[in-house]
Amino acid sequence: MLMFWKERLTILAVPKTGTTALEDALGAAADMVVRDPPQLKHAPMYRYNRFFRPMFEKQGAEDMETFAIIREPVAWLSSWYRYRARPFMQGKANYTGDMSFDDFVDAYCKGHKPGFANVGSQAKFLEPRPNGVAIHHLYRYDDFAAAVDFLEKRLSRDINLTKQNVSPMQETRLSAQTEEKLRRKRHEEFELYASIPDGGWHA
Repeated sequence: MLMFWKERLTILAVPKTGTTALEDALGAAADMVVRDPPQLKHAPMYRYNRFFRPMFEKQGAEDMETFAIIREPVAWLSSWYRYRARPFMQGKANYTGDMSFDDFVDAYCKGHKPGFANVGSQAKFLEPRPNGVAIHHLYRYDDFAAAVDFLEKRLSRDINLTKQNVSPMQETRLSAQTEEKLRRKRHEEFELYASIPDGGWHA
C-alpha cells in the first residue's frame, strides 16, 4: 500500500495486479509505504476503513481518495495458480504444481476452500463499507496504461515500470464446465470487472 499525503491518494495493493511494480516505481516518492506484513501491505477496503482511514482523517485528510487495479477473474486465478506452482513451493501445503488449473479453480469454487485455493476475492477486497467508504478510482489490469496515465497526472511525475513478482509462464485453460461453474459461483467477481469502463471507473 502506498499513500501520498499532498495528493490525497492511497494505492491499495490488490494481490497479483502489478502493485509490486508500482511500489518499486513510486515507493521513494510515497509518504507512506506498507511492505510488511502482507495483511497490511495488501490491506483490503475493510481494513483500510478500520485502521488507516481514521488515522489519516485525524491528521486532516478527510478527502483522502483510494485507487486500485483488478484483474480479469480467470486471469487472476491463473496468476495465483502459476505462482503457487513454482518449484520453490514444492513440498509446501499450498503447492499447485501437481494439479490441473481446472482442479485449482474447482477448489476455489468450494464454500470451504482448501489452503492452496484460498486466495481471497477481488470483489471482497474492494467491498464498500456500511459507512459509505468505497473505492474512488478503479482500473482494469488489461488497461494498465490508463491507470499509469491517471497516476502520472495525479502525482505529477513520470512512472517507469519494471516487471516484478511475475508468475512463471504456463498453459492454463479452463474446461467449459469449470468456467461456467466459476462464473455462477463467483459471479460478483465478473460483475465487478465488467463494470469498469475503458479509462477506469471514478467515484
